[in-house]
Amino acid sequence: MLLTDDGVSIEARYAPSPEGGAEPYDHLALVVGHGFSGALERPALRRVALAFHQRTAVITFSFRGHGRSGGRSTVGDREVLDLAAAVRWARRLGHRRVATVGFSMGGSVVIRQAALYRKADVIQPLQDVHQGERTGRSAGRTDGVLGTPGDVLETPGDVLGTPRDVLGTPGEVTDASAGSADGAAPDAVVAVSSPARWYYRGTAPMRRLHWAITRPTGRLVSRYGLRTRIDPRGWAVDPLSPVAAAPLIAPTPLLIVHGDRDPYFPLDHPRMLASAADPSTSELWIEPGYGHAETAASPDLLTRIADWAAAHA
Repeated sequence: MLLTDDGVSIEARYAPSPEGGAEPYDHLALVVGHGFSGALERPALRRVALAFHQRTAVITFSFRGHGRSGGRSTVGDREVLDLAAAVRWARRLGHRRVATVGFSMGGSVVIRQAALYRKADVIQPLQDVHQGERTGRSAGRTDGVLGTPGDVLETPGDVLGTPRDVLGTPGEVTDASAGSADGAAPDAVVAVSSPARWYYRGTAPMRRLHWAITRPTGRLVSRYGLRTRIDPRGWAVDPLSPVAAAPLIAPTPLLIVHGDRDPYFPLDHPRMLASAADPSTSELWIEPGYGHAETAASPDLLTRIADWAAAHA
């Protein structure tokens, strides 16, 4: 069990590198973030971990509100703290190279976490980044989680925000040095099937997901049917969106992977992320025939992702 900066216990598992006879610092560690309603013990995540473990060391964990982890899901907001705890654990285990790989909701988390926990010697503190529009939803509003269609942020410049916007109170992640100083900054980032913006309801699966998150009955279904506990308070302030976070990651390498058969997020999402990211440090893979997230990822795709991370971290 790992403990996050806001005191939530996170269940995690470590699989050492399959190559024997070498210290951990000689090997990359992949830290894997699952999609919404996933968990450490779910077959899809175990299959991903097994495929990655053929290449290198792997850390898997359950986001807050999922599996045996504590807390309640904030659907991509405070989950950056869960990921940071897992990255720090990889460092404590001796890994000098750590790459984060996130699927769907986890994809949005790895992008945002890399932007918030940047290396202090290469980029200015986040307080100095331009702050865009804020919706200012009141605390406790359920619709603050995913909002309404009119809230969609269409361009990277709509919201840049600050760590205070993302984590609710000042001081939890205050600037770029916060991530660098304690080892939470990743060395490479892979976002698979990630949304680019909040409030998207353009597909039937996303409309069902909004219902499950924003409605009391939906949250009951999530809790007992999907074994996912959702925070009913919603977002007091919109978190930094993935598309706004993408340009802040550089010079950390970023790989964006998306399927052309994704039933949740159409191709404008990965293309928006790729357009926002630094072209000198990012790549976009559009995978023919690929559906959504860890459930649909083929062994070949997972192998190529692990090899990319090993080459770029």
